[in-house]
Amino acid sequence: MTDNGKPLRVAAVQICATPDAGANLVAAEAAARDAAEQGAQWIAFPEAFDCLVPTAAEMHAYARPEEDHPAVRSFTRLSRELGRWLLAGSVSVRSADDAVVNRTLVFSPESVIAARYDKIHLFDIDLPNGESSRESDFYRPGGTAVVADLDGIGLGLSICYDIRFPQLFRALGQGGARVIATPAAFSNYTGPLHWEPLLRARAIETGCFVVAAAQCGDNYPGRVSHGQSMIIDPWGRVMARAGDAPAVILADLDLEEVDRFRTAIPSLTKGRDFALGEVAQ
Repeated sequence: MTDNGKPLRVAAVQICATPDAGANLVAAEAAARDAAEQGAQWIAFPEAFDCLVPTAAEMHAYARPEEDHPAVRSFTRLSRELGRWLLAGSVSVRSADDAVVNRTLVFSPESVIAARYDKIHLFDIDLPNGESSRESDFYRPGGTAVVADLDGIGLGLSICYDIRFPQLFRALGQGGARVIATPAAFSNYTGPLHWEPLLRARAIETGCFVVAAAQCGDNYPGRVSHGQSMIIDPWGRVMARAGDAPAVILADLDLEEVDRFRTAIPSLTKGRDFALGEVAQ
């Protein structure tokens, strides 16, 4: 429950972003209004919800400083209009030193940017099917984990590939997170096997709710996102799930469940230091 004794209603927006940023923002705004009409107090969006392009050159051409960014202008206005917290999954932002970062922005109902998180773990991989990615060509990695305070509720921030690094999530849980947002544009090659198990594991390990808004569908030729946005409770139970198409999913979070889980299974506070012994031959 929240301080007023009621559950926290959250929404995860699943979207199929393309290189057409204008059309993506129109779709995002429509989804936000839909979620608000259904009573969502927090509305979460996927990674790169405003623009998904195939090359670093295109992304760098699109990236803007926050004060000049079309997605930031849109969500500043929209958060005030709706009176809701908007979790802008990630946008490509130029930092003060002109580096491009993959940044989550959290907008308050008063249209203030309440938190920023730059993606720490960049997706540099070579898959067996020939698919490869060098996200480090697109972005400079962040170096700071962030737990935001949303009206007294700790929200841990992560983005997509971060989900494979449990040490980040443990730090968020130990740092006061009760809910963790994991916006994503997850590969459709690894998604069917890895997406749900990783999300459920991170919820169980931290005793947090996990809100995972994802990209879906054919973003551009050669790029298919997995979809399957989810909201998961601290026990690892899936509370809401999207399919393969754009959607808005909602769940009511009883935040006291975090305390009940952590009392029953206090692993977040019971870790011990250890050394790696000699590897057996």
